[in-house]
Amino acid sequence: MESLLIDGRNLSVEQVERASRESGTQLELSSEARDRMARSRSAVERWVEEERVIYGVTTGFGEFANVSISRQQIEQLQSNLIRSHSVGAGESLSPEIVRAMMILRVNALASGFSGIRLDVVETFIGMIRHDILPVVPSQGSVGSSGDLVPLAHLVLGAMGEGDVLYHGSVQKAADALAACSLEPVRLKAKEGLALINGTQYMTAFGSIVLARAHRLLRSADIVAALSVEALRGTDRAYDQRLHAARPHPGQQRVAANMRFLMEGSEIRESHRTGDDRIQDAYSLRCIPQVHGACRDAIDYVDGAMSIEINSATDNPLIFPEQDDHVEGGNFHGEPVALPLDMLGIALSEVANISERRTERLVNGSLSRLPRFLTKRGGLNSGYMIAQYTAAAIVSENKVLAHPASVDSIPTSANQEDHNSMGSIAAKKALTILENVEKVLAVEYLCAAQGIDLLEPLKPGRALLPVHEALREHVAVLEDDRVLHDDLVHATRLIRDADPVRLVGDRLQ
Repeated sequence: MESLLIDGRNLSVEQVERASRESGTQLELSSEARDRMARSRSAVERWVEEERVIYGVTTGFGEFANVSISRQQIEQLQSNLIRSHSVGAGESLSPEIVRAMMILRVNALASGFSGIRLDVVETFIGMIRHDILPVVPSQGSVGSSGDLVPLAHLVLGAMGEGDVLYHGSVQKAADALAACSLEPVRLKAKEGLALINGTQYMTAFGSIVLARAHRLLRSADIVAALSVEALRGTDRAYDQRLHAARPHPGQQRVAANMRFLMEGSEIRESHRTGDDRIQDAYSLRCIPQVHGACRDAIDYVDGAMSIEINSATDNPLIFPEQDDHVEGGNFHGEPVALPLDMLGIALSEVANISERRTERLVNGSLSRLPRFLTKRGGLNSGYMIAQYTAAAIVSENKVLAHPASVDSIPTSANQEDHNSMGSIAAKKALTILENVEKVLAVEYLCAAQGIDLLEPLKPGRALLPVHEALREHVAVLEDDRVLHDDLVHATRLIRDADPVRLVGDRLQ
């Protein structure tokens, strides 16, 4: 069971993704975070006593910011905020996404700018520890003023209202909290607003997709190298001197991977002399340039996401040292929406070039392999239709890769007149990632079959265990069979990053 020290400043994308996959994560607030939260809460309580005019504390919300709220109505105001904003639609979010949202929400509050009581945050920590996960609908956020709707559903469960997932079944939130001796939260001044202003819905998706994308890009290099071997491609295009002349970081890393993966290749040695092909098609020759550019794009997303998950994103923010509060727009999702769109585009390109390699593997006029990778073509169709599946998924990704962040629609009577739609970008990015895993799995199947058709020659030493791992689950295709199960096995290997684990530490 993982334990995470939460200080509002040093949480990593990898920690979020890892903790989201397991129940019962133990969160521990740092002493500095506790002190910061106590100071900002003390300031809020003093300002309420002084009857200062503070947005969302002594006023209504959004278009109702000009409506004053009496001290006697402050608690009702915060509870009403959560109930009125719990209007999500669509299927419920997965447990992984909800866990990530809760962890990210705690970390944002730990920065000490939100004016929330420690007891409220401890309730969320207790829910995470006992794996009490609010049922959160997936639709409703426009990605500005924070992810208001999904975060409201998250808070609703902490209030003992609505439904939660607990011990594998949907239960009433109040019953699950009672079973774990957790008191439902009773919101006080500023707290409802502090809990739902933020980007934790989109950053939960982003953290999970990003961590998986880093592993996926390494698997893409490995599968691509298998294809190059099966197609008897040259390794000249991965020469270190070539890539030093255009020193994009990702390009250089991928080229180094390709050189490493093809070391000791009997296939390559068999045609190193006397080969009449001067250079290969782009889908082989330009693997470093394409995969590398995608890596660089994902590194940019990683930087943006690392900043965001350790930021204060509600409104207003509390600065107790200056006895001040500042109304602003840190909840706006644009700093996340643009990177998430970039993430989806970069991942789509990984699938695009993968499908082109698959086409070369199955197309007898583009390779020196049997047509559709079968020895008895005509009677057997081999991997003909596997390429169809990859083509269909790639086409779907092209639609999904259209950026959500170029759209906006006003809300709250035009008070909120520009919205980021980062929530849409976030959901799309996850779908694209899962699609890319399937496209790479198709290439994996075809490349492995191509390697088998070149026996007794062997590919690079680092690729041997990758080929063998697939063959533990998927037999060589001698005669036509239902390929769906083969694709499921190959997809699982890609999703679990088995190729990366098998290749070892030299892979960049």
